[in-house]
Amino acid sequence: MYRKHFGLTRHPFSKEIATDELFASAGSKELEARLEHLLELRGIGLVTGESGSGKSTICRKVATSLHSGRYKVFYVPLSTGNAMDLYKSIAWEMGLPVERNRAGLYRAIRAEATRLSEESKIRAVLVVDEAQHLRNDLLEELRLLTNYAMDSQNRLCLLLVGQAELRRRLTMAVHEALGQRIIMRYHLPGLSRDELPQYLAHLLRLAGCELPLFEPAAIEAIYQATNGLPRKVNLLCHHALIAATFAKERTVTIEHMQAAVAEVS
Repeated sequence: MYRKHFGLTRHPFSKEIATDELFASAGSKELEARLEHLLELRGIGLVTGESGSGKSTICRKVATSLHSGRYKVFYVPLSTGNAMDLYKSIAWEMGLPVERNRAGLYRAIRAEATRLSEESKIRAVLVVDEAQHLRNDLLEELRLLTNYAMDSQNRLCLLLVGQAELRRRLTMAVHEALGQRIIMRYHLPGLSRDELPQYLAHLLRLAGCELPLFEPAAIEAIYQATNGLPRKVNLLCHHALIAATFAKERTVTIEHMQAAVAEVS
């Protein structure tokens, strides 16, 4: 609807954006640097952030940039079942035949990580997303998966990605053993107030628009309503552009933004 009105070549605030087109915020740059360090050490990492902060997207960007001859990434998006379900999900990602029992799956996964490391010189990386939903016993199972030769070797790099509550859970006494093995922790913040106008301009530029479409008051309203969380920013801007189009205006004002806030609330 608003693409024609504003002369855009594509929807600027779509969630389907290529990883090489992501806006480089201060938080995303730091997370990328920390992930690269984690991959070199092949330890356990923890990435948290509020829903919509972009943590999974940035992890995906780093994963897709890795050399296929040096790294192999196995991605498990969510596991809310028992240990058997978790191991099956990991085995499927690794292309392993599914064993009939938990012990068999455990051995097969560890053996594949060892084979990749020793025979192919490939570093296996296991990414578990939405990890805040994992039960306590599953977090312990994941720790055991990374324990090779009594902690003297790291064959499997583990990255836990989840919302802020996961960070709080891992401070509990029941997770002390896992917490001691986490060598990288990072909580991804939202965009800062100064970064938000740059973020909007970046996405609009990708859509073929070089002009500022959002008035300063509208940008401040976006920040107040979203705390700089990219997913919320995108949704709000989408509805604000619709409101401006209906009003036949060429810029997004505070009034359009207020209408958008009412639409998404």
